Amino acid sequence: MAETKREVERKYDIGADAELPDLTGVPGVGEVLDKGVVELDAVYWDTPDQRLAAASITLRRRTGGADEGWHLKLPVSLADGVRDEIHAPLSDEVPPALLDLVRSRVREAELAPLVRLLSARDLRHLVDADGDLLAEVSIDAVRAERLTKGGGTAAWSEIEVELADDGDPALLDKIEKKLKKAGVRRSTSASKLARALAQTAPKGRKAEKAALAPAEGAVRLGKKAGKSEAVAEAVREAVGVGRGTAGDHLLAYLRAQRDAIVSLDPAVRRGLPDSVHQMRVATRRMRSAFKSYRKILDRTVTDPVGDELKWLAAELGVDRDQEVLAARFTDRVAALPKTLLLGPVDARLRIWSTGRGADARSDTLAVLDSERYLTLLDTLDALLAAPPLRPAASAPPRKALPKALLKDYARLATRVEHALALAPGQERDRAMHEARKAAKRARYAGEAATPALGAPATRFAKRMKAVQSLLGDHQDSVVAREAVRTLGAQAHLAGESAFTWGLLYGQEEAVAAERERELPAVWAKASRAKIRAALGS
Repeated sequence: MAETKREVERKYDIGADAELPDLTGVPGVGEVLDKGVVELDAVYWDTPDQRLAAASITLRRRTGGADEGWHLKLPVSLADGVRDEIHAPLSDEVPPALLDLVRSRVREAELAPLVRLLSARDLRHLVDADGDLLAEVSIDAVRAERLTKGGGTAAWSEIEVELADDGDPALLDKIEKKLKKAGVRRSTSASKLARALAQTAPKGRKAEKAALAPAEGAVRLGKKAGKSEAVAEAVREAVGVGRGTAGDHLLAYLRAQRDAIVSLDPAVRRGLPDSVHQMRVATRRMRSAFKSYRKILDRTVTDPVGDELKWLAAELGVDRDQEVLAARFTDRVAALPKTLLLGPVDARLRIWSTGRGADARSDTLAVLDSERYLTLLDTLDALLAAPPLRPAASAPPRKALPKALLKDYARLATRVEHALALAPGQERDRAMHEARKAAKRARYAGEAATPALGAPATRFAKRMKAVQSLLGDHQDSVVAREAVRTLGAQAHLAGESAFTWGLLYGQEEAVAAERERELPAVWAKASRAKIRAALGS
């Protein structure tokens, strides 16, 4: 069974005969314990074109040391040296659990041994006054051997500092300060593998910088806030502020979404919080861009791809929607006075949530393992490698992009006005749901244009998001009412009181009514003419 730990480490370059500086004076360190020398033998695996290395992912089979076995390291924050390390027991072949986690990168390509690293690790434990481990510090004497044809060898020494589980990252800064005073500097290589690949490349070839750099346009998972800003920053880095054509900006945005889907695949498989939602958003952003910017990309090519993205989003939605509903009902029940909880409400909710949640997760994993999903990833790569650009793609961004935003706004305005003209009821519910989808599309179009258009597109997207959020809350109440009605019916048929479920149904009705009352004011703010005029089209 695979086990996961969060690895936080830093590496430092030193000479072959260098010794470890005295670290007893590091604040918080009570003692430095000599743990002796450990011999490590690690073979790193990758595809022939080094797809894992290109994504800063390492997969190795290592013997020696306390954690021998298979190790898969997935980047969390490259700049801070933070990675998730998934460990599996020693075996001859790559464990299926680890192979699944690199499937979105590897696809159908074969994995094979690429580099072998032999390390003599002179290990120290830094402990506090109570003897609790704070960090491991070692001097590693490394010998690297390229295992593919024409490869060479290399040797070097380095200091590696790894924070203990749940350790304080500030300790790394204190250790680094001590190392700097001794003349030791941070390594220029991101990892041992990166250094080995660069120094053992076959003769006649340049250092494999392309294979060692993060994937183009990659969007790293970060704080919950600012995900759209991260996408915009990736686009600005790829194209440059104020540069490029409308097609350049759109393609950079689309690559960022493709990279997000691929990068999020392991997180979804591992069941990490919010990963399904983020992956679903990336599919929707890409599909929405195909629709909004059809004057730039040929829709006869992108429409079929959009249909497959819609399929993926729908499949992921089963897992995500169940997760949201379960949390919604749990919060509602917890907020009720005990006198209003009639019957085994908590037990029925747990049974419903657990059963449906397990089924949804199983279905999601089956989708990620399907041939259809892998074909979609290959299709996205092919489309972005040879994009079906139309003549408008060569136009300046400030000329071509605003037209798409204004068209999406007009579509949204028609749907909102239609919904507001209807009386409360199922027909209005459906109309508000259609308006919600239009608001989301307009918001995504604004976000895609932000790197090129700046603040006007940001304001446009922000107002569209406000409309989308309100309409989303309304739609959530519609879905929740149907689910709670089913739970109430099941309780009644089982001879239980359905009172509490009826009460929850009424609460959801009240939420929907409140959002309907709020819509005119939110729409009036979002539909101000000056917001559209600032786009400059």
